Parts: sequence; structure tokens; C-alpha cells
Amino acid sequence: MLERRTNSLGRAATSGIPRISLGGLRLAVLDIEQTANFMIEMVFPQRRLGRPLYLTSANGEVLARCSTEPMTGRLFRAADLINADGQPLVTVSRLKSKTPLPERVATTDLFHVVARKAQAAGLTFYMFGADEAENATAVANVRRMYPGLRIVGHSHGYLRAEALRQKVDEINALAPDYLWVALGVPYEQAFVDQFTPQLANVGVIKTSGGLFNFLSGSRPRAPRWMQKIGLEWAWRIWLEPRRLFWRYFTTNPRALYLLFNKSRPSGDEGAPRG
Repeated sequence: MLERRTNSLGRAATSGIPRISLGGLRLAVLDIEQTANFMIEMVFPQRRLGRPLYLTSANGEVLARCSTEPMTGRLFRAADLINADGQPLVTVSRLKSKTPLPERVATTDLFHVVARKAQAAGLTFYMFGADEAENATAVANVRRMYPGLRIVGHSHGYLRAEALRQKVDEINALAPDYLWVALGVPYEQAFVDQFTPQLANVGVIKTSGGLFNFLSGSRPRAPRWMQKIGLEWAWRIWLEPRRLFWRYFTTNPRALYLLFNKSRPSGDEGAPRG
């Protein structure tokens, strides 16, 4: 199990990062710039771990699912670092904690900050996930935005069995500094759990949800004002009502309950993992 494989080097690498317990998960008290700097420092000028650092993100839906799906909860708690990718989490942390979250760390925004820094430092990306057309368009757009960024490879995420194992071996041989895995919750977390031992040459794995949909342009971001007041979920329901209405209808109330009843009133910096 990934949680058992987390070693002392990983604990030491993340031990100085403040965290708070919010909704049942321990979240990093970092803003986007600090998170990106941490990701760069973990691999530049040299890698600090002998295994991939595992970063993931949580929003209200994730909190709800971790509380009702034991396997999903285990996969998230095995992460070296969990960022808050949901404005309601930031808002509640300001009410519940002496060390609140400074801002929402949306993976869609974090990607661009890391890309700019990686381009300047000569670091490498691999982009894994989404379907073939979406993946290819996302990669083409990123190359256009960051012409100096070294993308050493990319692949769609619809691989199984031997084809998936061969792809993992290929990724490991390419040894990217950053592997962005966009398969959706909890499949991307399960991917990390299963394949970390075969990805020893990778620097950082960042689970990415629907990131490639935004990078490809197939899915528009919510207006900034909706993001700021925590209504991006409503925007997503408006775009995809059949797929998302029931999901948010069932998870939002539970997430609110967890945020107000399963959060600690003060900072919690003691344990190493998210």
C-alpha cells in the first residue's frame, strides 16, 4: 500500500509545511506561488527523494467521498501533500482555524505557475490522461503557451492491463520531473497507489482531475466572480447538468457538515502527510 511505502525522506521533505485539519483531511496551508515553489524545490537543482513526491487536491466533493468511501479516503491520506482546490474550504478555514488557508490552490491555475517556473529551470513535464484528442489538444496548447517548456511525452488515459503497464515503463524511462495525471477521482489516486514503485525516475506526481479539459479549451472556466465566492460547482452543473447535478446534490450538504463538524479550530503541523 502506498501509505506504508511513504518513507522518512518524504516525511522530512514536507515536515516544515503547515497544515490544518479541515473536513476530515489535513490540508497544506500554502498559496499557489508557495506550492509551485515547493514543487520546483523538490526537483531543482537536484531531486530530494528516491521516489515520486505525491501531491493531490481536495474540494467539497472529495471531503464527502473520503468520509463515505474508505478506499478513496485511504488514497487521499497517503498523499505527501493535499492542496485545497475549493473556495468553500478556504472560507470555512477562516472561521475555524487560527492558521487559515491563504487561498484556493486550483490545479488549473497551479499548472501555469509551475509551467513558467519549469520552463525557466529547464525541467520536464509528462501529461497523462483524458482521451486521445483532448490530450493532444491540451499538449499542443501548452506547447504554444510555453514554447521553451520541455514536454518529454504525453498519452491519453484510456489504457488497461499490459498496455498501461508498458506506458508506465515508458514514462519511467523518460524520467520527467513532473507527471500530471488527469484521470478523475479516485482513478488518478489509485494510479499513483499502484504504480509509484514503477515510477522511481519521476520527480513529482500531481493528480489533475479535469485539468486537460481546461487546457484543451473544451471546457470553459467559471467567471472569476463565481470562483471567488465558491460557486464554481454551480457553473459546472449549468454546463453538465445530467452528469453533475446528482453528484453535487448529494455531496455538497455532506461536505458542509464535515467542514463545520470535522475541522480543528487551530493549526495542525505535526504529521508529515496530507
